[in-house]
Amino acid sequence: MGIVILSTSRGIMTDREARLEGIGGEILCSICYGLPKVLFHQSKKKEGDEGQIAEDVAERYLMELVEGCMIQVRERDVETLNMRSFHMHDLMRDICLSKAKQEKFLYVADQSNSCQLATIGRVRRVSVHKLFPIQCIKSPCLRSLLFFDAFLPDEELEKVLLLTMVRVLDYERGGDAGCKLPNDIGKLIHLRFFRLRDLNFWSSKLPSSLGNLRFLQTLDLRIIGRWSNSIRVPNVIWRMEKLIHLYLPSKCKSKTKLKLGTLKNLQTLVNFNTKNCYLKDLINMTNIRELEIQGHFNIEDFYTEELGRNPAIVQSKYLHSLSIINDEGRIDPRHLTHLLSSCNSISRLSLDVKIRRLPKYHYLSTNLAYIKLRKCKLEEYPIPTLEKLPYLRMLEFHEEAFIGKEMLCCGQAFAKLESLFRTRKIKESWMTIKEDLKKAHDRLWWDFIVD
Repeated sequence: MGIVILSTSRGIMTDREARLEGIGGEILCSICYGLPKVLFHQSKKKEGDEGQIAEDVAERYLMELVEGCMIQVRERDVETLNMRSFHMHDLMRDICLSKAKQEKFLYVADQSNSCQLATIGRVRRVSVHKLFPIQCIKSPCLRSLLFFDAFLPDEELEKVLLLTMVRVLDYERGGDAGCKLPNDIGKLIHLRFFRLRDLNFWSSKLPSSLGNLRFLQTLDLRIIGRWSNSIRVPNVIWRMEKLIHLYLPSKCKSKTKLKLGTLKNLQTLVNFNTKNCYLKDLINMTNIRELEIQGHFNIEDFYTEELGRNPAIVQSKYLHSLSIINDEGRIDPRHLTHLLSSCNSISRLSLDVKIRRLPKYHYLSTNLAYIKLRKCKLEEYPIPTLEKLPYLRMLEFHEEAFIGKEMLCCGQAFAKLESLFRTRKIKESWMTIKEDLKKAHDRLWWDFIVD
């Protein structure tokens, strides 16, 4: 089944797109039962709009819909309390679909009527929720194609290349995608949003023609290789200077070395590491908001005696989330300390790596509201450091976060703490909680997380 959004003589799509163009981007909302999906596409920022990006403006528009009871908040971000996901009431959804069909704003196609798509002249957006033949879509005006079900047979991927004007191409559910990503993928030069997450290819090598996609704003390369977990990414991403969100494979081939210093508009960078990327490139990403380091992290020519002599790693004043993940190794505590000292505005910190001890309090951001510790194997008592953070609201201790014998919390600690987590795998003797802790925090939520 596919949901097809059409343009009409009454100008419904034209008015809507013109409105969204004014806030610097386009919002595509696919009305799905339970969990709608919103894609944000940011265009070039206007002069005088420093710090005002499309996502910020769109957030305000969404909150207006919440206040008007048009949508309902499903999940909020822990540290910022911004909306992470929302859903639409089933009655409101049915009304919207009914009105949209009445106005010929959208067309619901399934296997029984999909052939009629060929007779529809101006199909602009298609949302595929079940098996659906792409060859039925012959509109030269197609702008977005979204798959919410398992991927179609591999020959369908080749047919997507015929949709030369497409701007949004999203494979939500992954699945088998054939031999490899087609070499001619670079012909889709109008692409703004391209997600390949969890697609399974026989070949683990991506084509160099990806570098032709100069207008890309979101690129998700978290694909799966059938024969190898390591993906070979060509050094062409630096050409995509308009990139805002970049998701690299969780593991790249050892020969992969990517230059990313030209991506000055980047706001999200996931699966960065110093083995396949250059650490010095981070300094140029002055708009980065979310950084996830996956795997190797090392600072060359590091001054161990005088940390202040080392150049800053990050200079973005907008960075609010930092994650470090390395299941196979550890990070030098001094390198971690220097990295955190560069991230003085973060409100979210996730450490999933062996570090032995936390950095001193004065190296941590005072804005931290959420901290997750996993496999850190802390030998030193971390509470004296963590309890000084004035805005800490959520603290999570997962398995092997602390390997000491006992950790004690008292009522005077954690003035803003709202929730505290530990895993079932940690024995009861691992942490002793005084009764006055709960008395001091009426809103404290103590719970278990099963890993």
